Amino acid sequence: MAFLKRLGFYLVGLSIGIVFLTLFLKKKSEETGTEFCYFPNCRTLKSIRSKPMSFSKEVNKLIVNQELDSVDIMAVLHHGEVNFGKSDTQSKPCKTYYIDGVIKSTQVILKVKNCTQKAVLEEINTR
Repeated sequence: MAFLKRLGFYLVGLSIGIVFLTLFLKKKSEETGTEFCYFPNCRTLKSIRSKPMSFSKEVNKLIVNQELDSVDIMAVLHHGEVNFGKSDTQSKPCKTYYIDGVIKSTQVILKVKNCTQKAVLEEINTR
């Protein structure tokens, strides 16, 4: 019986600690704007967003013709899914990533070259 009592106290304390830690880290991340990226998808998208973004001529035409907005592109870079099976993550100096997302209720695939100093959006294909 003593073991079950100790286990109960441990689990109660552990759950209180997890709730406190979750609330503390959530408040801290909202104040500072930091993100906790541990998964490959999140780290890749954060790496692309942290660099200056440039666009290829094809993508620039879409933006100039107002068929596309850079805000929509950034939304895909925040909420998209990186297709690592299609991406070339071993190339040097720039890695190529294919990012699946939604722009204006249309499924799109962004082809992004992630270099050391900048990120280049090369293509936008619809599915």
